[in-house]
Amino acid sequence: MVMDIDFILAHYNYWAAILLMAAGFYIVVSRGNLIKKIVGLNMFQVSVFMLYISMGKVTGGTAPILTGKPEIFSNPLPHVLILTAIVVGVATTAIGLALIVRIKEAYGTIEEDEILVIDRTLEQQDAYGQ
Repeated sequence: MVMDIDFILAHYNYWAAILLMAAGFYIVVSRGNLIKKIVGLNMFQVSVFMLYISMGKVTGGTAPILTGKPEIFSNPLPHVLILTAIVVGVATTAIGLALIVRIKEAYGTIEEDEILVIDRTLEQQDAYGQ
């Protein structure tokens, strides 16, 4: 079954969300820098926002305000939920960045592999009673 090009172009918003989601996930998995991981998580989060907001829009739809005339309305629920998700996303990003600052103070680095090496070294020193 061959995909029709019109189908792909008609759903460009879903493809954009999928590509942004994949890029954010790749950054989270492949990078060792903690700041880059936070950026990847934010990219992933924005892709989910885009997906939900684009699903809530109805072509030709208006705001759900009753005027007495028969109209097509867009669903406001996805937009309201995304507003809440944006607030939660900003808060979790702030907490993540605050934790990274504390990790930098404690370990002197924000690279994941260097932090693991330092932890292993400290565990070995504790095991040998040093």
